[in-house]
Amino acid sequence: MKIQKLGFKYHLKFIRNKIAALIAGAAILLTACENNLEKIQAFSSPEDLPVMEATNFETLFTDSGEVRFFVKAPKLLQFDMQGTSFVEFPNGIVLIKYDEDQNVISSITADYAKNYEKEQKWEAKNNVVATNAQGDTLKTEHLIWEEKTEKIYTEEFVRIIRSDQIITGIGFQSDQTMQNWRIKNPKGTIYIEVDNTPQASQDSAQQEPVQIQQPVQTEQQILKVGN
Repeated sequence: MKIQKLGFKYHLKFIRNKIAALIAGAAILLTACENNLEKIQAFSSPEDLPVMEATNFETLFTDSGEVRFFVKAPKLLQFDMQGTSFVEFPNGIVLIKYDEDQNVISSITADYAKNYEKEQKWEAKNNVVATNAQGDTLKTEHLIWEEKTEKIYTEEFVRIIRSDQIITGIGFQSDQTMQNWRIKNPKGTIYIEVDNTPQASQDSAQQEPVQIQQPVQTEQQILKVGN
């Protein structure tokens, strides 16, 4: 009887331990599920999702009824998170700036861009190319354009290609027309010898001109600048 009693206690202890293990396992599993659920809810939170999405996007930005610039992008995502509103162009962008007479004064292309609406600031990244009316070309990996101050700048490496020279350096600042610009830390200048022979001029004339998008009035203007 004593042996049976000890065996019963051992068996009871084993059952209690097993139940405790099951309860502990269930608690761990429940906690893990809750954590995963929290992660899933955080990942799919409406605040992280775009409030608007558009493909093959084209629009005109206006100020006081006048066209200021034209934007074209394969994809547009508009976000409004914790009071911060911005438009993202994950697949690249083409931005063309016009003067009051609708003449093209500058353009920017990039593989990625953001537009912070309240701050009136644009940020372009990856293979950024900016040009002015004279054909001067700026190449960099990061460029910021502030509409309020009408300034374009970067702290990254830049390469400026002109008709007779290539200038490189670190850091760049300019007005939004890229007429008055400077490189903060110049690294070097390569002068290009221009061939003015008749044959060279004829070859140049036969090259196809670069087509620049002209502003076209559209009924739907999703984004506007100014009042």
